[in-house]
Amino acid sequence: MKKLSKVQEKQQALVLAVADKLEAQALEEIPGMLQCWFDMEFHLFPSSLLLCFQFENEQALEAAKPDLLKWQKRLSAAMVKKGVILKDMRKHLVFTINGPDD
Repeated sequence: MKKLSKVQEKQQALVLAVADKLEAQALEEIPGMLQCWFDMEFHLFPSSLLLCFQFENEQALEAAKPDLLKWQKRLSAAMVKKGVILKDMRKHLVFTINGPDD
């Protein structure tokens, strides 16, 4: 794997900090949530950022879906505080039962 540039390291640290914060909040507030993971392409950041909240089963996922918009807003607000604007917040956070390796 290619070594990350200084800019890419800063981007990764920023996203990790936001993801860790949201994951901690979500684990407390959303029953059935397992973990938060993200995917992004550095050369397309921030438009390529995708944060995923993974749930243990379909029932937990369906129960959490009404709160999806609230979490998308939280992600957007947290990124703005770090100086990153997400143009369409709905594209950057999803609820899923799939893991990072699926």
